[in-house]
Amino acid sequence: MGLAKTEMFTDEQNKVSLFAKVFGHPARVAILQHLFKINSCVCGDLVNEIGLAQPTISQHLKELKNLGLIKGNVEGTSVCYCIDSENWTAMKSVMSQFLDQDVSKTSCC
Repeated sequence: MGLAKTEMFTDEQNKVSLFAKVFGHPARVAILQHLFKINSCVCGDLVNEIGLAQPTISQHLKELKNLGLIKGNVEGTSVCYCIDSENWTAMKSVMSQFLDQDVSKTSCC
């Protein structure tokens, strides 16, 4: 399969796709849920909380950070992560617009 031709699609379509991808793995969903639950930054206890190896957690944190849903601050020898509330709100707006589309009352099939 070839490379995705993202330039063929609108910015909104690409954003929806990226958000959907980040929610496509239960570990990333679990990380976000944990960050919301503790309502503060987390420094290193995600391995115990999520139950995956540190390199795997790091990979998922990187995906979440690259998309901007979380942010990290270096504190000593560790990086502490928390929800990026501004980007979270922006993501909710994009996804709500997409998900709030309704199927017309007429049936095509």
